[in-house]
Amino acid sequence: MDAIVPNPAIPLLFFVCSMVSPLISSLSLPLIIGPHDPTGAANLPVDAVICAGQGLPAGSVITAIHIQDTSGVETIQRLSPELIDDQARCLLEDMAISAIKIGPQYDPETIAVLAQIAADYSTLPLVLQLTTPPSMPDLDDLDPDDTLGAMLDLLVPQASIVIMAPRQAEQWAQQGLMSAASAANPIDALLELGASHVLSCQPTPHAGFSLTLQSAESGGRHWPWPASLVRPDDRDSLLATLLVCGLARGLPMVEACHQAVTTATTMMAHTLHPGMGQHILRHTTS
Repeated sequence: MDAIVPNPAIPLLFFVCSMVSPLISSLSLPLIIGPHDPTGAANLPVDAVICAGQGLPAGSVITAIHIQDTSGVETIQRLSPELIDDQARCLLEDMAISAIKIGPQYDPETIAVLAQIAADYSTLPLVLQLTTPPSMPDLDDLDPDDTLGAMLDLLVPQASIVIMAPRQAEQWAQQGLMSAASAANPIDALLELGASHVLSCQPTPHAGFSLTLQSAESGGRHWPWPASLVRPDDRDSLLATLLVCGLARGLPMVEACHQAVTTATTMMAHTLHPGMGQHILRHTTS
């Protein structure tokens, strides 16, 4: 993958815009970039609803449209990289965005566009939810390894924090996708590739789970993580969205993680079964 070179004019423009109005620049505005899930289980538009529930208006950029129900995804219609770039830059040049979440992505071209945006706005915290692309006819024109390789090469090095399941990192390491890192542990490999922090779900000796926050400088911070009826990716999406809200407010990483885990744990106790498929989160604390 070619190196991503920031446009030197973008940070200056962002700084000038942020100084136009003290009121605007004091707002905490997360930007959510990801696919549209019509069931409301995860991603957009429910991410914007979660942000609103935290008292933060959110900008949003749709990168793909899912045709799906609670049983699963039937088709994925990807938006053009040009349209995605236009959506994101229109918001970033207008609003005082203070943190960015990038959810699941499905093709290297889109990832390259998002990586260039992240480089141009490198002062903003970036929460990256890493997932394995699904297997379906809409993505048959793509090599999953190329998509994952683009994520690891272009977005992981710019991420303030990566949220993912360790089993995914282990699978990618076995496929040789993390060969650029020398670390044997896949989480350490993500840190070596450039991620500032990694937040991952780990099994505990007592058949439970915990969330572990790791960085190159820290040995790790742990929180209990309850089992849930909803899909792991839906839980990760919720956690990433709550985390981007905390970072948008200017919280330090550990404090933002603590608040996100605490709120997500409460929310995961409230699910519903609206269709014939999976349970989904109600995205409420009561």
